[in-house]
Amino acid sequence: MPQSSVRLDFVEDVIPHLDAAYNLARWLTRNDQDAQDVVQEAFLRALRFLGTFRGGNVRAWVLRIVRNTCYTWLHQNRPPHPIMEFDEEFFGSDPRTPTPEEALSRKDDCTLVRRALQELPPSHREVLILRELEDMSYREISEIMDMPTGTVMSRLSRAREGFRQSLANLGHRGTLPNSRGALAPS
Repeated sequence: MPQSSVRLDFVEDVIPHLDAAYNLARWLTRNDQDAQDVVQEAFLRALRFLGTFRGGNVRAWVLRIVRNTCYTWLHQNRPPHPIMEFDEEFFGSDPRTPTPEEALSRKDDCTLVRRALQELPPSHREVLILRELEDMSYREISEIMDMPTGTVMSRLSRAREGFRQSLANLGHRGTLPNSRGALAPS
């Protein structure tokens, strides 16, 4: 039995997710103007395809559109960067390296945290943003990224380890308590 469309009101149901959409686009594009362009295009697509929404989580639906629009835009407007996968065997965990939760709290380390996050491959940065900044569940991230929940969990684990390593490589040796505010785009 095919699922019937659910009627959405663009202003009431979609617009409230504008900040989350911009935040995701900002971290993926690494540029305010580009993020604004991507979000504008994504919201036009959401409006155009509003009638195709089949129910479920509106926020996940909107962020999936933003994500897809962002990657399309990046593919069309930026040269591809060689993506080096994080090699867990080569970069074993360092017990002195702070956890991501610890690394996010100190305001004086915001720049360091942003730099470490920007050094991650886009797929790792994306999953960290969705989980840690947007507070999305594994299921919601799975829906947005169109991958199994187990893959989301393992990618998040690799992203956290890569984040720890980036912090260590940037010369940070102290421990940092937990805070999500350190990742807010400036």
